[in-house]
Amino acid sequence: MSDSISQPTAQAVARCAELTKQLNYHNKQYYLLDQPEISDAEYDRLFQELKKLEDTYSSLRVSSSPTQRVGEAPLSAFESVVHEMPMLSLDNAFNEDDMVAFDKRIKDRLKSDETLEYSCEPKFDGIAVSLLYRMGTLERGATRGDGASGENITQNVRTIGSIPLQLAGEEIPAVLEVRGEIFMPKAGFEKLNKRAAEKGEKPFVNPRNAAAGSLRQLDSAITASRPLVMCAYNVGYVEGELPKTHSQILSCLKEWGFIVSEELKVVAGVEGCLDYYRQLEQRRGALAYDIDGIVFKINSIPLQQQLGFVSRAPRWAIAHKFPAQEEMTTLNGVEFQVGRTGAITPVARLQPVFVGGVTVSNATLHNRDEIERLGVCVGDTVVVRRAGDVIPQIVAVVPSKITSSLKAIEFPQHCPVCSSPVETAPGEVVARCSGGLICEAQRKEAIKHFASRQAMDVDGLGDKLVEQLVDAGLVKQIADLFTVPKDKLAALERMAEKSADNLLAALNKSKNTTLPRFLFALGIREVGQATARNLAQHFGKLDNIIHADTDALQLVDDVGPVVAHFVYEFFRQNENLQAVDDLKKAGINWEEKEPVEVAELPLVGQTWVLTGTLETMARDEAKEKLQALGAKVAGSVSAKTYCVVAGPGAGSKLAKAEKLEVNVMDEAAFVQFLGAFE
Repeated sequence: MSDSISQPTAQAVARCAELTKQLNYHNKQYYLLDQPEISDAEYDRLFQELKKLEDTYSSLRVSSSPTQRVGEAPLSAFESVVHEMPMLSLDNAFNEDDMVAFDKRIKDRLKSDETLEYSCEPKFDGIAVSLLYRMGTLERGATRGDGASGENITQNVRTIGSIPLQLAGEEIPAVLEVRGEIFMPKAGFEKLNKRAAEKGEKPFVNPRNAAAGSLRQLDSAITASRPLVMCAYNVGYVEGELPKTHSQILSCLKEWGFIVSEELKVVAGVEGCLDYYRQLEQRRGALAYDIDGIVFKINSIPLQQQLGFVSRAPRWAIAHKFPAQEEMTTLNGVEFQVGRTGAITPVARLQPVFVGGVTVSNATLHNRDEIERLGVCVGDTVVVRRAGDVIPQIVAVVPSKITSSLKAIEFPQHCPVCSSPVETAPGEVVARCSGGLICEAQRKEAIKHFASRQAMDVDGLGDKLVEQLVDAGLVKQIADLFTVPKDKLAALERMAEKSADNLLAALNKSKNTTLPRFLFALGIREVGQATARNLAQHFGKLDNIIHADTDALQLVDDVGPVVAHFVYEFFRQNENLQAVDDLKKAGINWEEKEPVEVAELPLVGQTWVLTGTLETMARDEAKEKLQALGAKVAGSVSAKTYCVVAGPGAGSKLAKAEKLEVNVMDEAAFVQFLGAFE
């Protein structure tokens, strides 16, 4: 191209130098110090701008450019390791056009129009590592570092349970370098940060930072205490024979003891890649770990070898990135919301920004301690994170963009809704309105919770209707729901006689419930569905729970001192007892049973999974019936699953159950099975 050999303008030279300086700085913050100051999306934009300049003016491209590097130099505290084969990065695709162009480039280079076969895998948001095995024994672990050399982290990787110390199986190459991603699952990350908060330590910003910090510990005992996982995604240097497709190589790695992504799939052509991308993007938030895109690789190893590499990336692979989950924006102000239990939550009002596939203008700041930890002020430039369907949150302030025109965030001393004093109980970090149900906000949230699907399941009583009922003075306590006159209901906005009839019918239907649902609907602090079920099973009758002391309450499975305290105190408050009595007078009833020892329940110790569409009962009803018999109902199938109930439309869970030889029941057999316990 003529453009690529033209002389760069003075403006282009200056911009290239500035971009190089910025990217080198942020590489150091990200890779060496684990203190990133900008979002991945902002980094990608800077990188792409520099790459475009270098593509336009080839004389600007030098060997020290960030575009010619994979990462930064290793930390000096660790021994340096030279990789037998460079650990390269991947080029990125940001939209479908980029993927189509990638597919075309490969076909052009191969001089073929045949449909290509691609291996598809999620792109884990973790730390890339290299594991070297000799005669099946782990000899060395190393980080990617700058691609040519990395950090020797052998002692640390040996502490990770998902990394085999000795490979098992047949036909293992004499020398095998396995490459993978070490990451921290979401559940482990939450527990780690909870422990940090309990100790007064600074929590990690996200699972990737937590994994990086854990892996770079000089004391391997600290690494051993962290919930890290490694998933193998490729091989590097090998002395021996391997299969001729990428997917078959991963199958071998799985046989030899490595975790390989269960989402691995081989598809035909770029359309197959795009379909895979769309499907996994939809399920992204439900995955147990963070991913930031999909990696597509030519499945044929001979074709990979024929296509070769450019300076920093293979020609036969690409990472199709998801919409950024982190972005930078400005904090314009903070409002304070009051929740069902009186918790005062600061909500950030942001300059709208597109992140995680949606435009975000609000984000949670959690509590007063979080504001102080972040050191955030109105006017700050902040990093906003949105993962899947999780509420957006501010995770960091951008230090380089702090200005003098900032305004401190002042936490309210009185409730912004009812003006009652705001109090913080000893040992808690959450500030709460002391107004109780005299606070309109708490009343509204309590009614919304009471009517929710997992509680009393009042069909048609949505959030906006609850707001109207309270604002109009028709509902001042929960039991008032059952006495609102039909004409008053029909007169509300967007209501009419038919809608009023439907709501009254739904309220009447909800009166016949179960003790676990009623307990959960009361909104006792820290009493979720599982705890409500355990209390109901243990005590059998509501009066037994009301009169139980904290010692008796702690005999219940999953009830500790904190939960016992909240339950005990709830039933010591006269207004709560009156509310229960009013609800019973309104007609709410349930079948009371004799107390049951959990150990006596017939399905204790069994894990069941429900999948597909159940036609004779709702999924929640089936779940409740199993739980009432002592079973645990899980969302995924494993070797420990006792039985899978598969209705019409059952898909991957049924396939996995069959593969693992787990018991499977259709709906008819399940209904008959339940009938045996009635």
